Amino acid sequence: MARKIPLNELEAEIVKELKAYSDEVAEGIKKAVNDVAKETVRTLKTTSPRDTGKYARGWTFKVEFESPEDIRVRISNRTKWQLTHLLENGHAKVNGGRVDGKPHIRLAEQAAADKLVGAVKVVIKK
Repeated sequence: MARKIPLNELEAEIVKELKAYSDEVAEGIKKAVNDVAKETVRTLKTTSPRDTGKYARGWTFKVEFESPEDIRVRISNRTKWQLTHLLENGHAKVNGGRVDGKPHIRLAEQAAADKLVGAVKVVIKK
């Protein structure tokens, strides 16, 4: 049953409800960002080129910044970070010629962006 709110308290009540909704959405989005980051790291570990496997095992994510309404996550390769550009885009050989790139980071990034957009839509609709 709806309760009656005096007109002079209406503004405070609206602000309180909007703040509660904003906090709920922010928490849901932060959880979604962490879930998508974990899934992206798993994807990169399985789709990365393998020689010894050290490069593929090196993928990790770290929360770089978090506040009550914001979160920033960095996905990186902690063991062979120097190889990411070379493996993704290809490179020149010492004696001429080129090695073709093996796109794996771009594909994982695009999939993560799509998943995050979907997750945010779900959080907002709740």
